[in-house]
Amino acid sequence: MSEADDNLVLMARIGAAHGIRGEVRVKAFGDDPLSFTDYGTLVTRKADKTFEIERARVQKTVVVTKFVGIDDRNAAEELNGLELFITRDQLPDLEDDEFYHEDLVGMTVTDMSGEPLGKIVTVQDFGAGDLLEVRPRRGATYYLPFTKAFVPEIDLEAGIVKADLPDDYLSESPSESDD
Repeated sequence: MSEADDNLVLMARIGAAHGIRGEVRVKAFGDDPLSFTDYGTLVTRKADKTFEIERARVQKTVVVTKFVGIDDRNAAEELNGLELFITRDQLPDLEDDEFYHEDLVGMTVTDMSGEPLGKIVTVQDFGAGDLLEVRPRRGATYYLPFTKAFVPEIDLEAGIVKADLPDDYLSESPSESDD
């Protein structure tokens, strides 16, 4: 990843065309599905295309969006799969104990004594709260609830996330209480 890529933050991905008037379905990445509309001009990764939002509305799990200059279905279909970014300096400052998911990806996860458990590959939310997907040195990835109880310490500068796991959390055999 280049330094220019480090300055970009993924806000949304354009999906299929919606109707015949140039609207598209957009998958937004953020707590508020309409948050990507708050930053003005959005750019592609190579910054070779820019997009201004004319209007947007939430419809089920996507945001139906009309971009300025995209006026028919054919033009909308050509946008399918494009990722839209803003620059990091457009983001608001965070409060203590708030993090951008992008900043957590790649951080090392250790137990409370400092033993490495793996690296964060993504942050997921399947509806019950954020989960850190961790890839250990060997084996399949696993999820940690992104809560203060499971993740009591985060050091962004050092790139370390400390996890406080129950003794059998990473065990592959069922515990006695599962009987």
